[in-house]
Amino acid sequence: MAEYICVLNKDTIIIKPAKKTPILLRMIVLVFAMVCGVYICSVCLKQISTNSKIKIQDIQVIERPSPDVDHENLQISTVHYPNPETFSRAECAQNPVRYFAILSMQRSGSGWFETLLNSHVNVSSNGEIFSVLDRRINISSITQTLDKVYNLDWFTSASKNECSAAVGFKWMLNQGVMQHHKEISDYFNRRGVSAIFLFRRNLLRRMVSVLANSYDRHAKLLNGTHKSHVHSTEEAETLAKYKPMINSTLLISDLKEVEITATKALEYFNSTRHIVLYYEDLIKNPTV
Repeated sequence: MAEYICVLNKDTIIIKPAKKTPILLRMIVLVFAMVCGVYICSVCLKQISTNSKIKIQDIQVIERPSPDVDHENLQISTVHYPNPETFSRAECAQNPVRYFAILSMQRSGSGWFETLLNSHVNVSSNGEIFSVLDRRINISSITQTLDKVYNLDWFTSASKNECSAAVGFKWMLNQGVMQHHKEISDYFNRRGVSAIFLFRRNLLRRMVSVLANSYDRHAKLLNGTHKSHVHSTEEAETLAKYKPMINSTLLISDLKEVEITATKALEYFNSTRHIVLYYEDLIKNPTV
């Protein structure tokens, strides 16, 4: 550090040392800089780790054909001409039919999305058919059920007519999809089934909806009845009056578990023809 030199006269020179910064102040500044550096590094590493492990939040609308499918004949592999055993398609026998399956989680907007599909006169989405345990008890029962649906021999309130152009259903990930993912993926590729992944970006709101729906199952707030899907503003407001208690200790781990499940599902069905949609995006633009 520089020193101050004071000349009183030509015979006398006084050298004054520069003022020194107190050692305590230096240590405080050093510690503060180190703490800030460690914090910034930890935040950066956490973001990098999260983005590398869970990429689902960056996905919006994706269509990825299977690499095993001949792209020149892709149109042929996804168009079918089923021959039902329970009725005759008559003059519509030569009308092509497409197969699809909505893969989702409870309280992610799948019911509303399925209503959109069924509003088309020639599209049939047959609901949550694998909610019945016997239909998913093993891969054989799953395959038999799928064959029946895609052969147009499965009848529900959503069933249309002999001229149906697309047929499918919604399938929750906790209803045998993850346990038998390899066999189901092979079936989708073999039969040309298109998978529609429907997720919800706001996982906390989904959790609240799950808790509220579970409570209403027992309390039956709507005039003594339980409805998983409401159809009016009044019904929605009645259910919204219930404020569930959330376990803050388990909150982060529960939300991460949901994210991991969705990520695994995308990995399992990466080789199938599929798209990924989000409930929030559809609400903003249903025509997407």
